[in-house]
Amino acid sequence: MFAAPPITETEVYAELPAEYLDVAGNEWAAGQPGSPNHPVVEGPSFDKDGNLYIVEITSGRIFRISPDRDVTLVAEYDGWPNGLKIHRDGRIFIADYKNGVMLLDPVNGKVEPYLVRANLERFKAINDLAFADNGDLYFTDQGLTGLQDPSGRVFRVRADGEVSCVIDNAPSPNGLVMSADGSTLFVAMTRANAVWRVPFLRDGTATKVGTFIQLSGGGGPDGLALTDKGGLVVAHVGLGTVWIFDPVGRPIEQVRSCRGMLTTNIAFGGPDRHQIYITESETSTVLVAQTSVAGRPMFSHQE
Repeated sequence: MFAAPPITETEVYAELPAEYLDVAGNEWAAGQPGSPNHPVVEGPSFDKDGNLYIVEITSGRIFRISPDRDVTLVAEYDGWPNGLKIHRDGRIFIADYKNGVMLLDPVNGKVEPYLVRANLERFKAINDLAFADNGDLYFTDQGLTGLQDPSGRVFRVRADGEVSCVIDNAPSPNGLVMSADGSTLFVAMTRANAVWRVPFLRDGTATKVGTFIQLSGGGGPDGLALTDKGGLVVAHVGLGTVWIFDPVGRPIEQVRSCRGMLTTNIAFGGPDRHQIYITESETSTVLVAQTSVAGRPMFSHQE
């Protein structure tokens, strides 16, 4: 429908040390279609000191990459961390596929539950999370949903603790991000190969939900981010590409992996936020590229 946008090449920023690459016999890997035989890295997020945190799903590990690119194991616990975001107050939230929403203490590596049920009901399996500027937390409850079972959910946790389900008919909800004005949530529907736009009424009710971007090929969209101009950035897992769209959904740049095809999640960094950091799960690496756009600041960490 649109002409192919210009290609931006990546380079390797950091990779997991060799001692963390063996996942043979791992419970998570054994239970997945295709049984991946490699660590699955996702959830890049910068803290206020410029450290980049990432998760490794299969072994329940959280890593910290310093500005000097040193990779340190921060935590290892009984869980499947699938996404990670850092709140403006410094708390580190984890979307845990096995347990729910968790909190990480980066000093002692302790991981504790934050939300494991919604109104007494267990989750299917949480995939990713994001914060709105008003402090509300949104997360996707994906499980094994897809086009054969479009019962995935998106939840909101208000800053006052109120928990509500805003979408309950989603085919594989994954990454998500809130618009700058707080009126619209964008949600990656991986197995539908689409990104949904979820507008909200004043009372917080979702209305007129529709497809914003329809992709093709690969495995589908995974992580999402925003540019400082309101454009959408989409990690297309299985295609080795991160797409950058303008505010109305026209593709303006494609960032191409120099390693594998499993480009899972994204974070902007650098002094002007023009550097995009991409977790590439097939080779357990973090890639980086200089983009034509700047990423939107996430709270005070990059402001």
